Amino acid sequence: MSGKFFYLYFIGGCVALALLVYELIVAYPNIKAQGALFYAIPTLLLYYMAYKTYHVKKDGELM
Repeated sequence: MSGKFFYLYFIGGCVALALLVYELIVAYPNIKAQGALFYAIPTLLLYYMAYKTYHVKKDGELM
């Protein structure tokens, strides 16, 4: 994966997390697992893709 999409995935994950929290707050007494998973799965997927695109170069280190 290309590292240039890290911020896109990270911001998308933050927006999806905010939508998940908002949905849980609005539907607090009657929270359904299916509705929560509808927002949680894309959130986790976007954070995972951001994690996979993040790359730290350690080529300059000497032993």
